[in-house]
Amino acid sequence: MNLSMITAAATRLSGHARLTPLLNAPLLDAAFGKRVFVKAECLQVTGSFKFRGAWSAVSALPAGTGGVLAYSSGNHGQGVALAAARHNMTAVIVMPSDAPAVKIDNIRAYGGEVVLYDRATEDRDAMGAALCAARGLVLIKPFDDAQVIAGQGTMGLEIASQAAAAGITTADVLVCCGGGGLSAGTALALSTHAPGLRVRTVEPAGFDDMARSLAQGERLRNPATTGSICDAILTPMPGELTFPILKELAGPGLVVSDDEALQAMALAFAHLRIVLEPGGAVALAAALFRDTSPTVICSASGGNVDAAVFQSALARYA
Repeated sequence: MNLSMITAAATRLSGHARLTPLLNAPLLDAAFGKRVFVKAECLQVTGSFKFRGAWSAVSALPAGTGGVLAYSSGNHGQGVALAAARHNMTAVIVMPSDAPAVKIDNIRAYGGEVVLYDRATEDRDAMGAALCAARGLVLIKPFDDAQVIAGQGTMGLEIASQAAAAGITTADVLVCCGGGGLSAGTALALSTHAPGLRVRTVEPAGFDDMARSLAQGERLRNPATTGSICDAILTPMPGELTFPILKELAGPGLVVSDDEALQAMALAFAHLRIVLEPGGAVALAAALFRDTSPTVICSASGGNVDAAVFQSALARYA
């Protein structure tokens, strides 16, 4: 995994992914006493940064590949389903049965076949392996895949360019983190193109395996697989590929509560007019409610939220 792979992924993504804006709201800055810039990946194709990695991985497959399989709580699956469809491939997405309905519906609308499983009682890896063997599918992992990490790293290239244009040379870059694909790819890109920008991972309380692993120096598991509203970033443990990158390049991880994520959703809508899902709002929550550098850049990594959850956030905190 290296910078040249990220650059190559950027070339393949050109004309397919969106250059998402880096947003700032002066009233939000004034309220929290720091400069907060939001990389609005909720405006990305399929509603999250996951399209970057999915397109990178699918577009790198050999000609003649017939189909792909992905494990996903929803966002990775949407990206893979759309990327596969545009490459004339079939896509099978293995999803937890408690995934938000909007994500299941979107994957089907993009042409993906959804296979549901129970997080607590079924082994998704075994299910996926059996499907790949039976149907000749290629597995595209949600974060522990070099081409996926490369695609996610293109966000880091954009942040480096946009920060330079805004005169930002030093900042914490807070990244919503599950297995670490977006964090690792962004850290690799910034280490060369904007070394004054330091990646810090952000996770929901109770599912802070990356923060604990970075502090301990080794990969640690989460004690549970469910129990947070931030469904998009609940993973068992840091990735084998992503953790060494973050151990070398990232600062200490940050953790926020579900309530803080919901409050960040309401503030993002009020001040920036963007819609975030809870897992996509944790980086903004950390920017607002945790000690960071005076200037902070945070990923708003996804906006695929059920209407009831979004309305609840607004009702409680708007």
